[in-house]
Amino acid sequence: MMFKKGKVLLGMSGGLDSTVAAVLLQKDGYDVVGVYMKLHHKEGYHEENYEKAKKIANYLGIDVHFLDLSKEFKDDVYDYFVQSYKDGLTPNPCVMCNRTIKFGKMIEFADSLNIDKISTGHYCKCDGNYIYMARDETKDQSYFLCEVDKKVLPRLIFPLGDLLKDDIREYASNIEILKSFAKQKESTEICFVENSYDEVLAKYMDIDIAGDTVDKDGNVVGTHKGYMHYTIGKRRGFTVDGAHDPHFVLEIKPKENQIVVGKKEELAENSFYIKDINMFEELKEFKSMVKVRFRTRAVACSVKIEDDKAKVILDEPVYGLAKGQISAFYMEDRLIGGGVIC
Repeated sequence: MMFKKGKVLLGMSGGLDSTVAAVLLQKDGYDVVGVYMKLHHKEGYHEENYEKAKKIANYLGIDVHFLDLSKEFKDDVYDYFVQSYKDGLTPNPCVMCNRTIKFGKMIEFADSLNIDKISTGHYCKCDGNYIYMARDETKDQSYFLCEVDKKVLPRLIFPLGDLLKDDIREYASNIEILKSFAKQKESTEICFVENSYDEVLAKYMDIDIAGDTVDKDGNVVGTHKGYMHYTIGKRRGFTVDGAHDPHFVLEIKPKENQIVVGKKEELAENSFYIKDINMFEELKEFKSMVKVRFRTRAVACSVKIEDDKAKVILDEPVYGLAKGQISAFYMEDRLIGGGVIC
C-alpha cells in the first residue's frame, strides 16, 4: 500500500507539462487537487483548455477547480505590461505573474482549501529553501521565479525538475489518454500575446506616431515608426541616414518619442542597477552569476545591495541590457534572488 503524502494543489493548464505533473504527483503518493486559473479573456482559450483539464482530472479521479483571476491578472500583470512599454521599458510579465498570481493568489486559494503544498508544471527544482535550475537547461524556468516570495518556498513541489522534455513526451505517449498531449504544440511564453506584443499595445494607444532616431549625442540621424515598436538591441524598423554599418537601439526616450541608436559595440554594458530586489538568503555583498534576460547566457558579476537598490558589476560586458527586464542571480545551479533592471 502506497504511503499518502497529503494534499497538493496543482495548477492545471490543460497542457502537457501540468498534466504529466499531475500523474507524477499521484504516483508519488500525493492526493492531487487541481485548479485551472482563468487569467485573461482571449476568446475560446479558456473554454478549450479547461475542458482538457477536466478531462484529465476525470481520468485521474481528482477534482479540478475553476478559479477566475482575470481581474487580479489584469491589475497586477496585464496593466503592468502595457504601462511598462508606454514608459519605454521592457517588462517581463511572466515573472510578475509568478510572484502575484501563480505563487500569490494560488497560495491564497490553497489556504482556503486547507492545502499546504503547491505544485505546477514549471521546469525547475525546489528543496524548500532555494529554487534550482532544471535538469533540462533548454527548458529551465527558474529565471521566472526569482521574484517569488521566499515565504512560499517550503510549500513548492516541481515534479518535472529532474526530467528532460523528451522524457516527458515519451512518458505521455505511453499513456492512452495522454497521447494527444505528447504531440500538441508548445504554448507561447506570454499567454495573452497572440502574435506580437505591439498588437496588444495598439488596443489601448496609438503606437504608430513617427519620431526621430538620434545618436548618443542627440543628433537626429533618421526616423522611426513609434518608440513602442522597439526594444533595446533591435536593429530593424528605423532609418539611419548614410549609415553603412548596422545600427541597434541603445535607449528609448518615451517623452520625446525618440530612439537612440548606435553600433553594436555601443550596446555593451559593464554594470547596471536593480530595484525591487528579492533575495532567498540574507546577502548584501556577493559574487554570483547573473542572467539579464531569459534567453541569455549567465555571466559572472559582483553585487552590492544598499537600501532598496543594488549595483551589479559584470566581469564581462553584456549586450542589449534593457530597463524593466529582470536580472536573476545564481550560485552554480541555485537561484539566490533577482531584481528589476533600472
